[in-house]
Amino acid sequence: MPDTPLLQVTGLNGGYGGKPVLQGVDFHVNEGEIVAIIGRNGVGKSTLMKTLIGLLPNQRGTVHLRGQQIDNLSAHRRARLGIGYVPQGRDVFPRMTVLENLLVGQSISGRKIDGMLEQVHGHFPILQERASQRAGTLSGGQQQQLAIGRVLMGGPSMVLLDEPSEGIQPNIVQGIARIMVDLNARTGLGVVFVEQNLDMIRAMAQRCYVMDKGRITASLTRADLDDQDRLRSYLSV
Repeated sequence: MPDTPLLQVTGLNGGYGGKPVLQGVDFHVNEGEIVAIIGRNGVGKSTLMKTLIGLLPNQRGTVHLRGQQIDNLSAHRRARLGIGYVPQGRDVFPRMTVLENLLVGQSISGRKIDGMLEQVHGHFPILQERASQRAGTLSGGQQQQLAIGRVLMGGPSMVLLDEPSEGIQPNIVQGIARIMVDLNARTGLGVVFVEQNLDMIRAMAQRCYVMDKGRITASLTRADLDDQDRLRSYLSV
C-alpha cells in the first residue's frame, strides 16, 4: 500500500461569511514534495491556503495531516502539529525587531529547537545583520525572508506559502526558491505554494495543481512545467 500522504484534502468547501468560494477541492501532497497551486486571480487560491491553516472555517470536506484529521482544529493547533504559514503580504510584526519576530515563530511550536536560530541565519544572513532593526523598516524582500524564517523557527514539517514572489525583486525571488528547494532536499520539508511567477513555479515545483472557480481542474507533472506556453494559459486572464 502507498504511504499516507503528508497532506490530504478531500471535498473541501469554504469561503467568507457563508459565501462559498471553494467548491469541493481535492488534492494531496506526499512526504517531501514541493507542490504549486496555480490559477488566475480570484479562483480561490488564497482562500484555500487560509482554510488549510484554519484562518477560515471549512464548510464541508476534510483535511488530513499524516493521516490525522485537522480541519476541526484551530490555526494555533495546526501550527503546533507542524504546519507553517506565510501569508500573502508577509504580515511581519512591524514594530518588533527582526529577532523578536523570529522568536515569536519559535514560540508557536511550543518548544525550543536547538540551533534553529543559527540555521535560519544561515539561510537568510540579512536577518542576522538586521537583528535589532524594526521589521517594518525592512524592504519587501527582506520582510519576505523574515516571514519565512519566522515560520522555520518552529520546525514545521510543511510550509504553506501564499504568493511568495509578490512585490519582490527577481534576485530575492530566485534566492528564496533556491533555499526552499535546498531545505526540501536536505530535510524533506513539504511545501505547498500559491504562485503566478513562472520562474518561481518552474524553479521550485515538483508537481502542480491548477485551480479554477474554486476547484482543482488539472494536475501537472514536472515535465508539464517545462511547457511555458501551457503554464501561461492557466495563468492568463
